[in-house]
Amino acid sequence: MVALSNVRFGQTNEDIRTVQKALIARGRKIPAGATGHFGEETRAAYRAEQLAHGFTGADADGIPGCASLTALGRHAGFSVDCTGAAVRNGGRLSLSQVTYHDPHNDFGEAAMRRYAGTACQLSGMDPKYGVPALITITKRESAYNNPKYRVNDSDSNARGPLAPDGHRQNCSRGATQCIPATFAAYHQAGTATTPYDVVADMCATINYVRDRYHVNQSGSNFTALVQQADPKRPPHGY
Repeated sequence: MVALSNVRFGQTNEDIRTVQKALIARGRKIPAGATGHFGEETRAAYRAEQLAHGFTGADADGIPGCASLTALGRHAGFSVDCTGAAVRNGGRLSLSQVTYHDPHNDFGEAAMRRYAGTACQLSGMDPKYGVPALITITKRESAYNNPKYRVNDSDSNARGPLAPDGHRQNCSRGATQCIPATFAAYHQAGTATTPYDVVADMCATINYVRDRYHVNQSGSNFTALVQQADPKRPPHGY
């Protein structure tokens, strides 16, 4: 078992060594070998692996995510624990527990501000930092949860079998455009089980960025680490 939360740039541990061995076996170049340290060589090798699996853009940045590490694990024979922050809040779902009903939440900037305040309260993030960051993300990802943009059927995630809502299972959904696997892995206990619920979607996003980008508990470095949340910089996938 490899824990996603252990396979992070700059860290040194046995989970990283396992991933490095898998990358080398797949023909990816890590000149220093399986040292157990995640540096630039490993990042470049991991990016090559992501590209080989069809990931593009921000999904092929050399930083492991649940989907790409699970894909590598299938080839190498190891399983992956994607819980990350969700294991700490006790809210992780299995993919089969994700539902696809649309609660028809409100949309627009004022509604996003209200939902973001609730999500910050539930996840323990300071609304001073979390609310403006989440509003910026929802503006860029779904035009403030506009019904026309709640599902992305055209990007690289739009694959897999049809889900009950009629869209491919891996399509990005909801106000912050969370894929179901990420939503499940970072689900906040006590929130709805559908990514179409804005508060549940925002909470999963908070847990995800804390884990992947090392956004701190208060969220004071949210916009600095996640460009898509920073209104002062151009949009960028996250």
